[in-house]
Amino acid sequence: MLRPRRSLLYMPGSNARALEKARSLPADGLIFDLEDAVAPEVKATARATVAAALAEGGYGGREIVLRVNALDTPWGHADLAAAAAMPIDAVLLPKVESAEQVRLSLSLLAALGTPGRLAVWCMLETPLGILYAREIAAASSRLAALVLGTSDLTKDLHAASTHDRLPLLTSLGLAILAARAYNLAVLDGVHLDLSDDEGFAASCRQGRELGFDGKTLIHPKQIAAANTAFAPSAEEVEWSRRIIAVHADAVAAGKGVVLLEGRLIENLHVEKARRIVALAEEIDRLRAKK
Repeated sequence: MLRPRRSLLYMPGSNARALEKARSLPADGLIFDLEDAVAPEVKATARATVAAALAEGGYGGREIVLRVNALDTPWGHADLAAAAAMPIDAVLLPKVESAEQVRLSLSLLAALGTPGRLAVWCMLETPLGILYAREIAAASSRLAALVLGTSDLTKDLHAASTHDRLPLLTSLGLAILAARAYNLAVLDGVHLDLSDDEGFAASCRQGRELGFDGKTLIHPKQIAAANTAFAPSAEEVEWSRRIIAVHADAVAAGKGVVLLEGRLIENLHVEKARRIVALAEEIDRLRAKK
């Protein structure tokens, strides 16, 4: 199934009120965060708060992801143990820099009796993580997505935070290449300036043009723009349906080549068109579940 991941909203695990509000938000997915968004002294409390919210349910068809603390922190093992018992879709590993980190986390999850359906996502947010993106992407068939941590990456690169994100383009491209080479989803990093609506919209447009599936978010006000930017437009869907139809007619007539409004239609265009239509249909289904 082609799952919509236009908008993945980080939710502080220690904020019970935010977790309650999330049940009514139109995000495609929610990342319940036990890492950066939670102070050290309330890590255990946040873990319990998230577990209670998930046990209560009510999140509809949204994809639920738990961002855990790294295994080399005091909280990482306990986070994985909690994840093993939670009704979630994926565990998000922070600051992944090697395939071995992925395999170690998976072995611990298996030892904890984690269901085989539970996916693992990896954050790429350091130069080393980007340089090893290919190996990380190939680490396991349980891996489902790569998530860019562009704020930490910008800091570690000693790069400037610019609207065009030119200093990050090499890193973004390498992550996308690794994800597509191994059939993974790939999500763009956050936009931190909540007063910069124009900049956020530009970042979303650029992310889609580069090939990202969606964007990670820090505030509910960003959901609508991300959903719009990473969804196929009505015009795209209609054009895709026409491509599929004329190609089917051509195949039925034994023709190897077909033109649509003067444009040559080949198999690669049909594959893209089918993906666009399937994504639009899944977005409609997800909207109905919310």
